[in-house]
Amino acid sequence: MAEKSSLRIVFMGTPEFAVASLDALVQAGYNVVGVITAPDKPAGRGMKLTESAVKKYAVQHGLHVLQPEKLKNPVFLKELIALRADLQIVVAFRMLPEAVWNMPKMGTVNVHGSLLPQYRGAAPINWAVINGEKETGVTTFKLKHEIDTGDILLQESFPIGEDETAGEVHDRMKEIGAQLLVKTVEGLENGTLQEKPQSSMVNGEWSMGNPETSGTHSPLTTHHSPLQHASKIFTETCKIDFTKTVEEVHDLIRGLSPFPGAFTTFNGKLMKIYKSKKEVTAGRPAESGLTDNSFTTDGKTYFKFACSNGFVHVLELQLEGKKRMLIEDFLRGYRS
Repeated sequence: MAEKSSLRIVFMGTPEFAVASLDALVQAGYNVVGVITAPDKPAGRGMKLTESAVKKYAVQHGLHVLQPEKLKNPVFLKELIALRADLQIVVAFRMLPEAVWNMPKMGTVNVHGSLLPQYRGAAPINWAVINGEKETGVTTFKLKHEIDTGDILLQESFPIGEDETAGEVHDRMKEIGAQLLVKTVEGLENGTLQEKPQSSMVNGEWSMGNPETSGTHSPLTTHHSPLQHASKIFTETCKIDFTKTVEEVHDLIRGLSPFPGAFTTFNGKLMKIYKSKKEVTAGRPAESGLTDNSFTTDGKTYFKFACSNGFVHVLELQLEGKKRMLIEDFLRGYRS
């Protein structure tokens, strides 16, 4: 096996989440011979061309950058072949055609933000929080035809706090994932890492045997629980239904914070809620004759919506046409 400095790696990623992994590879001394990222896109009021977070990092560190519009473009494929990669790394990038992921001799490794096979799909962090999971993690695995189904290399789990938002989980996960990626590359490089196939579905449940693991990373122990999916987040997903429980509404709010944001309507305007806290009561609140989507406030310190088993207190919000603000600042200017 080649020395660390001579192992040729091509890195593929676009958003800020991927930068931590790219930086970890660079800091570990790996030879990143190419960085593939999205084309520059117009953004902002002036619609100026904006570089991806990964491109900005790559340019700052003198890395070779390719920005193909289409991954099946023959010109791009020729450029990719010319990089002579031993291994490709994918972090928060688009779906790859087989001509790309099957190109290097050591294959293509993906960093996924869940403990696969749970939460396959586009938004694993959001859905883990929305569903009230107490734990999540990161998985490195080899790409193959079906999305997020390749053989697992390493996994590391960590807890999700009761009030932690998807954004906060994201920020912790990107660092944990970056270090797990370096350990994965090291294991592949020295031949000590064994690929472990993901489970097959049996009666709507997944079972994962008890394969060996290395280091301190979480073992893939036997599980029997419904397989959860992480589909793309749509506008309808973000609409708050206050007929649900306090726990469900609170988890939706934090699972969509800071982006795209859970929302409701208030005085005919869109209100996004970014942070909340729970107040569980015995049965549906009735002290003020509250109905669905009803709220109560003292006008100074609290503003809360009634749910099926209590109240959800709004702690941070953004009203349509206004800036994001703390509830105290909102109430200071609120008139009923």
